[in-house]
Amino acid sequence: MRVIVMGGTSGIGLATAELLAAGGAEVIVTGRDPEKLAAVKDRVTSAEQVDGTDEEQVAAFLERTGPVDHLVLAFSGGAGALGPLRGLSADAVREAFTGKVIGYLTALRYAQVTGSVTLVSAASARAALPGTAVLAAANGAVERMVGPLAVELAPVRVNAVSPGVVDTPWWSFLPPEQREQQFEAIAGQLPTGRIAAATDVAAAIAYLVGATQVTGTVLPVDGGATAAS
Repeated sequence: MRVIVMGGTSGIGLATAELLAAGGAEVIVTGRDPEKLAAVKDRVTSAEQVDGTDEEQVAAFLERTGPVDHLVLAFSGGAGALGPLRGLSADAVREAFTGKVIGYLTALRYAQVTGSVTLVSAASARAALPGTAVLAAANGAVERMVGPLAVELAPVRVNAVSPGVVDTPWWSFLPPEQREQQFEAIAGQLPTGRIAAATDVAAAIAYLVGATQVTGTVLPVDGGATAAS
């Protein structure tokens, strides 16, 4: 099994790459940070520096790589668009969409996939939390593209996972003590009673990769946070 994980050097993407590689898959990861790529290269088949927001780089990488069985897109627009809408810059809003929605669509235009595509979204798409309007819009766009793409790209399967709060470096904008307090407060409101680890989401992605009769689906992995939505 040959898999590309774009955005595979940190957080959910890295956990997914490691899980699939441990299962015997040939895993190729991409990322922008040379240090992160160097740290992961011995844990996967290969690691390449690709800026997911640069169409020429993405096109060249996917042409060079050729056909793959599965593609996992785990880009992140970062936390720059987190906060009240009126306090955000136009650049922060653009980055949220460019880094994720446009990045995913660009990769999908060039990828040569024979089996499945799995997109990483976020539960903000289906929640109503102050300060998350831009994140909700970007992740909502990701989730709404799943159904049309599942039909358009068939027989290639297209699905998404939609994590809630996950303990990853995405939260590094908060000091460690404040982050732990935030996680504890959120965990107390979840039916599962705990914050997800990146490995929890990776397991859901691995399921979708192997679930040959599942397509057009958005799978919540949010501890029940959006169970009533």
